[in-house]
Amino acid sequence: MISNKSIQEVIEAARIEEVVGDFVNLRRRGVNMAGLCPFHQEKTPSFYVSPAKNIFKCFGCARGGTPVQFIMELENMSFPDAVRYLARKYKIELEETEVSPEALLEQQALESMYLLNQFALGFFQQQLLETDLGKSVGLSYFKSRGFREETIRAFGLGYAPDSGDGLTQAAIQKGYSIELLRKLGLTSSSDRDFFRARVMFPIHNLSGKVIAFAGRILRKDTKAPKYINSPETDIYQKNKVLFGIYQAKTAIRKEDACILVEGYTDVISLHQNGIEHVVASSGTSLTSGQIRLIKRFTNQLIILYDGDAAGIKAALRGLDLALEEDLDVRVVILPDGEDPDSYVQKVGTDAFRLYIAEKARDIIRLEAELLMEQAGNDPTRRAAVIGQIGQTISKVKTRFAAMSTFVLCGKLSGWMRVSSFSKSINPCIAR
Repeated sequence: MISNKSIQEVIEAARIEEVVGDFVNLRRRGVNMAGLCPFHQEKTPSFYVSPAKNIFKCFGCARGGTPVQFIMELENMSFPDAVRYLARKYKIELEETEVSPEALLEQQALESMYLLNQFALGFFQQQLLETDLGKSVGLSYFKSRGFREETIRAFGLGYAPDSGDGLTQAAIQKGYSIELLRKLGLTSSSDRDFFRARVMFPIHNLSGKVIAFAGRILRKDTKAPKYINSPETDIYQKNKVLFGIYQAKTAIRKEDACILVEGYTDVISLHQNGIEHVVASSGTSLTSGQIRLIKRFTNQLIILYDGDAAGIKAALRGLDLALEEDLDVRVVILPDGEDPDSYVQKVGTDAFRLYIAEKARDIIRLEAELLMEQAGNDPTRRAAVIGQIGQTISKVKTRFAAMSTFVLCGKLSGWMRVSSFSKSINPCIAR
């Protein structure tokens, strides 16, 4: 139990603008601050924070309250856990009775999941940094990628040994249940460790809690998948998570832009080289949940993908959703044969930043050029391409659609006049 004195100390220390600001990009509106509500989908801010009253209020979904209530709602925490979270943020030492391992297991299911994942994180890190096998296999791999030890620690990277049930037995000895280990995907149905002989990448939520893991195999003489991931649980829904968002959120807000890449190592490598406003979709197409997560901090999205054909095709997947959410989307295609990790190490931070600034292209223009190139001189395929681009433009909000239509219409009308397309951008085609 937390003492009333400690609870009051936390309540008095917590500032609503600071607490909310960790999760929502707030902008000054007179004496208040406003941003997009994190509790429901919206495109125009209806979520307000009052520093003077130390409360938040959303006029769209009617949620509101104190800093403690905000954390309870957003992170699905109990009142005591929200107080503990804020106490850690404000470095307040709480007065409370010691919680036994048995009592920990009796706490609500969500908190038990976080605690077990945190234990697994420590296990994987200890195996990587303190065992001979972890150092020779896992640590040597990370160092071969150019990762420094401070970077390895910052992202919580680890190693899962091929020991059969090392993590499972260590967790059970600490009082964690086999059922919870299975539910989180840390232990298989045969009671063996799910992650074995792999380097480990923990996945964090916005508040920094570990919600899942990804494991990369290092052996090449195997048919096992290169990456395996934790299953979805009550605390981990893949389509609402971006790898690196916890480490990147402050930089995204500062840069007012978010760089999106494909892989875990791309995020880590760029972050280590001073480009910290970067996250990964982990090989999946963008989802509406991921887009809304980005929109909490910025409206500027830069898609950064490999320079091969697969990378270019990947850059176009799922972007209609981003346009519908009113994100200003730019795409950067790296030189052929390069990925973000290799290219930043090849040219350095300054040249990499300059390349992004110079090569970022409007997504609609890029789509038009790529599709027209594929269509060649076939008039039927060109007609279909123009109609497809018209559908894309129709998804863009007015302030971007007008600009994109103006830029593209001259080039498209030079290629072909198509009645179906002229209906959507008739003033342009008709001239």
